[in-house]
Amino acid sequence: MLTPLEQTVFLIMAVVFGSATAAGFFGIFRIVRSGRPAPALTDLAPRFVRALIDVGLQRTIFRARPILSTFHAFIFFGFSYFFLINVTDVLEGWVPGFELVYGGASGSALVNDFNLIADVLSVLTLIGMLAFMVRRFFGCDPRLRFNDGVLVHPKVMKGSVHRDSLIVGLFILAHVGARLTGQAFRLAEHGRPDGFMPFASLLAGALGGMSSAALRGGIHVTWWLAIGLILVFFPYFVCSKHIHLMVAPVNIALGKQNPRGQLDAATAEGAGDSEPGAATLQDLTWPRLLDAYACIMCNRCHDVCPAHAQGRVLSPSALEVNKRYLINEEYFSLAGGSSSEKRLIGHAISAEAVWACTTCYACVRVCPVGNEPMADIIDLRRRMIVEGEELDSGVQTSLESLATSGNWFGKGSRARVKWTKALDFDVKDATKEPVEYLWVVGDTASFDERVVPLTQQVATVLTAAGVDFGILAKAERNSGNDVRRVGEEGLFEQLVEENLAAFGESQFSEIITTDPHSLNALRNEYPQFGGMWAVHHYTNILLQLFEHGRLQVLWPLSGYSATYHDPCYLGRYNGGYQAPRQLLRRLGVSMTEMPRNRENSYCCGAGGGQIWMGETPEGERPAENRIREALAVLRPNGDVPVLFVVACPKDVIMYADAIKTTGSEGRIVVRDIIELVSEAIGDGQSAPDGI
Repeated sequence: MLTPLEQTVFLIMAVVFGSATAAGFFGIFRIVRSGRPAPALTDLAPRFVRALIDVGLQRTIFRARPILSTFHAFIFFGFSYFFLINVTDVLEGWVPGFELVYGGASGSALVNDFNLIADVLSVLTLIGMLAFMVRRFFGCDPRLRFNDGVLVHPKVMKGSVHRDSLIVGLFILAHVGARLTGQAFRLAEHGRPDGFMPFASLLAGALGGMSSAALRGGIHVTWWLAIGLILVFFPYFVCSKHIHLMVAPVNIALGKQNPRGQLDAATAEGAGDSEPGAATLQDLTWPRLLDAYACIMCNRCHDVCPAHAQGRVLSPSALEVNKRYLINEEYFSLAGGSSSEKRLIGHAISAEAVWACTTCYACVRVCPVGNEPMADIIDLRRRMIVEGEELDSGVQTSLESLATSGNWFGKGSRARVKWTKALDFDVKDATKEPVEYLWVVGDTASFDERVVPLTQQVATVLTAAGVDFGILAKAERNSGNDVRRVGEEGLFEQLVEENLAAFGESQFSEIITTDPHSLNALRNEYPQFGGMWAVHHYTNILLQLFEHGRLQVLWPLSGYSATYHDPCYLGRYNGGYQAPRQLLRRLGVSMTEMPRNRENSYCCGAGGGQIWMGETPEGERPAENRIREALAVLRPNGDVPVLFVVACPKDVIMYADAIKTTGSEGRIVVRDIIELVSEAIGDGQSAPDGI
């Protein structure tokens, strides 16, 4: 029980620190709302319920790192329960005779259960916090280094703050530790242990020789340490990493509702002449500002980032953390309604890091609090393009070719159908005669000499199965998927307009494509511009043809040992995981999964315009890393190489090159699924005699 003076002091502290905290939260609200408008959200009530359930059960945390996630669960459940514990502790200080420490004496099962849970969770919280502090300060990525108290990648502006992690960690240890010690003092004062507080009882055994006055003093001091620390910490809570405790559920509930593969508009609706993309904090949409407060510095995003693994300067987590630091630096002016004058490039991320992103979406998928650092990067690219920032020579050349020729190879429109000339049958022109399926072939499949034979095989198999399909011929243009992710919004819209005009001149029911990048744009981006069609990847169509008996396996490929690579834009973006695997099983191929598969698949390194880059960055390229992963699970047997199966034209190029640069020729061979289908159905040939 507190003295009247202590109660007065407590009330003053509660009012002062509580008011400062409330003002801080109001400032954060104003700052977040100062961001650019985002697409309207619907069904908020059920989304908040689901978010609270997911957070409460730690579902998003356990997406990866099961051991570390367990330690995080210790902290989360312990700290969540401490809300109730702290209420009872405050009541002990204000209500005469209120004390729950000795539940056995009261005979209340509820009190006993409360004390047992509190005791166990206190220890688990301490264990979890110590584990994370050890990892934070002694087990970090060796490429990270300390610099003026900031943990940074050598070429990234900022990273995880040493001081912030230390303050938050010490607060939790002190708060929980003081409360547990206070319970031990109380048990020691009673003179015997309580079976419902086993850990506090163990600690009380060491305090048994203290005088009654010392024990009472210890109870008093630990009470003030436990409860007083909360009051003092509250204002700092607003600007610390610990704010994610409250913001994360909100961020998850208010997360992206449109498809993964659909980018938000480059400018806000009704924004008039505002420039596309983002240069400063206020240019970002408000959910992207909320991301900065939701980030928990777990670094899961840069652990799965292919650019970061290559040794490039991009760290998605550093971007989110740096945004919060930038907000904190300008907090009072931003909360007062002023706009940030500091550009994100140079203060939150470097230009080099912006152009390193492959837009693979892995960082977004793995984030336990729903952050989208990739969306920031694309908005930054958009503004850099508008402002005429110097581009990589290869990207510049490709964009110029796309603007003038409609493809990134710089070929004339008539050359787009050159691949059909070697076929012994005619491929319909959908702009001249009606077809059931319009095949959007894509640039790589139309022009790259390494991929054209595969395109011809697709046409041959579809024709053999009696599929009524046609192409746009010289009217086809690049779908614009990677153009938009490079940030060239104007060129993207131009390509969409030209393709939609060609679609309008054609008669077809549905669209198929062999290119996952085209699939994503046509399925997810084009509906924003009025293009509403069912869009299929060719593996789905092939699987249906087998299921309906229009294709049959004549030569099972049981002698092949293979692994399958999930393309980012087919798998992670569009959920196309089952059809390729079902096809391989139907063909009789012996399949072994790589550790990183399906949602956790690794990027080939081509996306986001990386395949256009004129300069090859140093370090092990993502495709090389992936080939080594495949060889680790598929051990070649003698002179028979194993198969690395792909379902994307860009993958054929990236992985064929990677096999050469890793010196893996003769051990592993890249095969597109269509090659295996052609072999298995005979394709007019005798039984296959090898690879």
